Amino acid sequence: MDRLTLHEDPRSGNCYKIKLTAAMLGLPLEVRQYDIMKGETRTPDFLAQVNSNGRIPVLQIGDRFLPESNAACWFLAEGSDLIPGDRFLRADMLRWMFFEQYNHEPNVATLRFWLHFIGEPNLSDQQRAQLIAKRIAGCDALTLMDRHLSDRDWFVGTGASLADIALYAYTHVAEEGGFGLGDYPAIGRWLERVSTLPGYVPMS
Repeated sequence: MDRLTLHEDPRSGNCYKIKLTAAMLGLPLEVRQYDIMKGETRTPDFLAQVNSNGRIPVLQIGDRFLPESNAACWFLAEGSDLIPGDRFLRADMLRWMFFEQYNHEPNVATLRFWLHFIGEPNLSDQQRAQLIAKRIAGCDALTLMDRHLSDRDWFVGTGASLADIALYAYTHVAEEGGFGLGDYPAIGRWLERVSTLPGYVPMS
């Protein structure tokens, strides 16, 4: 495989997904760090050379650049046990990865960023007006996950998949956004299972 470089901010769960996937697969991954709080992904050089959308993570494969965390995880894991061989299970895995980006991340991760890194006193009026709605939507996402995990160990099939990695990233730090993980016992047991997987690395 070509040389792999992750353009990242280590505080980002989306970046962590890629690092965790690579670690679990034993793939060497170099990192180049940016501070999103200082606008380092919005510079003309970054926009021209790394990602015209001005966002991280971006996985660089040789001289090619692949934005979007779940796409990067798929690239790394294709052909491995982290992607089910069964056609339905593979599609079901994608269902949970889409759920993560549409229902989970915009609420759980956004509140973590706003409250833990920006700080509530520094939020704009527009951000403050969204706090309750994002809290409700984030709790709804966690409740759905907890219910799904109540009678199974993993989100799809009988082993860990990219669905688990994608959802683990921001779930295990959800308390930094004010979500009480003690309210979700099945999620708690699942978080422990993920943290004991071979190759697991903690978030920086």
